[in-house]
Amino acid sequence: MSGMGRREFITLLGGAAAAWPRAARAQSERLRRVGILMPYPESDTEGQMRVRAFKQELQRLGWIEGSKIQFDERWTTDNMDLVRANAASLLELKPDVIVSTGNRVIPILKQMTREVPIVIGGAVDPVGAGLVTSLAHPGGNITGFSVLEVSVIGKMLELLKQIAPKVSSSALIYNPAIPSTVRYEPSFKAAAMSLGVDPIVAHIHGMADIERAIQTMARTQNGGIIFPPDLTIIPLREQIVATVAASRLPAIYSDSVLTTSGGLAAYSADRMDLYRKAASYVDRILRGEKPGDLPVQEPTKYEFVINLKTAKGLGLEISPSVVALADKVIE
Repeated sequence: MSGMGRREFITLLGGAAAAWPRAARAQSERLRRVGILMPYPESDTEGQMRVRAFKQELQRLGWIEGSKIQFDERWTTDNMDLVRANAASLLELKPDVIVSTGNRVIPILKQMTREVPIVIGGAVDPVGAGLVTSLAHPGGNITGFSVLEVSVIGKMLELLKQIAPKVSSSALIYNPAIPSTVRYEPSFKAAAMSLGVDPIVAHIHGMADIERAIQTMARTQNGGIIFPPDLTIIPLREQIVATVAASRLPAIYSDSVLTTSGGLAAYSADRMDLYRKAASYVDRILRGEKPGDLPVQEPTKYEFVINLKTAKGLGLEISPSVVALADKVIE
């Protein structure tokens, strides 16, 4: 070998070979950034529990906070100006993935980036809402988990009628500013018609509207209420449950956390489970899979929760067959 001894050449080769895995390792060990955008106040204990479940699942999958992964959290309430500002500040940090929830928030992220992968921790009818092109092949940079299939609104009315058979008119209370909510009405009205219930739609934007809607129903004979998934409702749950209790109306909610706060009943997907599943998608994206190739999943199981203490306070005799239907009974 001219100009270089065989041994020197081998040493040089060995050195380069040793450097390659080091470079590859350094690249794979780069601290990954995950943005978390939660449209709830930071003081919201349920929201915090969901984020904790998400982080714990990622840790179980090998992503140790501080050494392999860094979380950037933003808590915004449902104030859309704040959501926009926080979404922009998260994107400036060049995250590897953003996790968020809700049909008012995901469209804002979608407008701001077509590159950064977004995993939905819960949305209603993602195809109908225009968040993804199809459930099986979302395409683009968004995937995740649906919190409810729209026909479930009809099922909620059916359950309310089983809990409180006297209900002859029911209000569907929601914020029309949330794009997906327009799809609640047909399901609600169709179910009301088949159950012989007078359907009333109440549009709300905050607590004052919610109180007015509840008071209107309290003046209606044999009234009931359905609260579908809505970002406006969850953070106000303590006030809502108290106002409903004062009005002595039977109500069913789309998040079991409201039954823990004293609500009568809920029919919903297990939110903690959705956040753990969101972690599994973040894991797959961080390991190189494309969000557009990961199918959007609908809930496979809904939980029916009933609060017997609240039922007793309302003077409702819950039949054993209804109790048997419940996945969880609060005594």
